[in-house]
Amino acid sequence: MAIAILVATAGSIFAVQEPAAFHSAARSMLKTISLHLNRNSPRAVEITRAPNGEFALHAKVNGVTAPMVIDTGATSVVLTYETAKAAGLPLEIANYDVDVETAGGRVKAARLTLDRLAVGKLEELSVPALVVPRGQMKANLLGMSFLNRLESWEVRPDKLLLHGYP
Repeated sequence: MAIAILVATAGSIFAVQEPAAFHSAARSMLKTISLHLNRNSPRAVEITRAPNGEFALHAKVNGVTAPMVIDTGATSVVLTYETAKAAGLPLEIANYDVDVETAGGRVKAARLTLDRLAVGKLEELSVPALVVPRGQMKANLLGMSFLNRLESWEVRPDKLLLHGYP
């Protein structure tokens, strides 16, 4: 208790004598505490960079496990036909009317909504997505329609950190 009073008193004197430095130190300390709490958050996921440079993971699309690659350049989550079919999406009524530029060229995709998309402890409901025709893509993409729902995400040299809202 005495130590807390001494620290508070010293902090108060510092704040009066050096207000700019105090505010800078306070912001730095709060940021450090926030990062520490987020890192240990039950709604955080860490993905290690693969040797090929990609951030690959296994997500659950409507409860079905699917390999995905994080793609911040993709506006939407994009599923292969095969993954969409395995997840029970209504492909028989899909309207392939959205132009998509893929690594293999231009293709038409269909809009749909995923009931649930989970990456580790992070689960989002009613996620907009696209599906491409059979054989048009090799990998599912975890794009911005999922990432934008998170509190934050952070790229480091060897890992990607995803933080969901508490």
